[in-house]
Amino acid sequence: MRTLVIDHPLVTHKLTVLRDAATSAPAFRRLTDELVTLLAYEAMREMRVRPVTVTTPLGPAEGAKLASPDPLVVPVLRAGIGMLDGMARLLPTADVGFVGMVRDEESLVATTYANRLPTDLTGRDVFVLDPMLATGGTLETVIGMLAGRGAATVTAVCLLAAPEGLARLAAAYGGDDPVRVRVVTAAVDERLNDRGYIIPGLGDAGDRLFGQI
Repeated sequence: MRTLVIDHPLVTHKLTVLRDAATSAPAFRRLTDELVTLLAYEAMREMRVRPVTVTTPLGPAEGAKLASPDPLVVPVLRAGIGMLDGMARLLPTADVGFVGMVRDEESLVATTYANRLPTDLTGRDVFVLDPMLATGGTLETVIGMLAGRGAATVTAVCLLAAPEGLARLAAAYGGDDPVRVRVVTAAVDERLNDRGYIIPGLGDAGDRLFGQI
């Protein structure tokens, strides 16, 4: 497993405003959308392409287009849905699947309540959208589901990550696994607290995107 922390002034600026408790929900949603687009740009750097020749107004030109099969984008419900538009802006042809996960606040164990994924992902690049990589339990489960369906690569796009979650994923997918796993994030924070929240973090991303339910 590889981790890519995007060190860019715009990424740092938008993340800083997201962290601010005074940022309103509409501003939080807009900034999340913008930040995801920046992270997605880097997350797609290693996507497979095929050579093509096109005809410009002045003659032929060599270029490249994304290779088949089309990638799959998987938001982890509910907070991941707030990241979908930012990703789809760059990958409008991608298919979209969904996984619903809920975490028990006592045990910190995540369980699956919804699964809308293709049964066969052989050779496909998959991008998982989950704002907070905290304990790593959710992403470990989702990546396992995708790997079991034959995904070639799985890239998790996260606003923030904790060292504990990264270590868990590295332990689970750090060997000779057939699926290549990457995490792309805006920052790796200090640690988790006893409730499994990232410190200093930005609070509950789902609540800040959609309100408390």
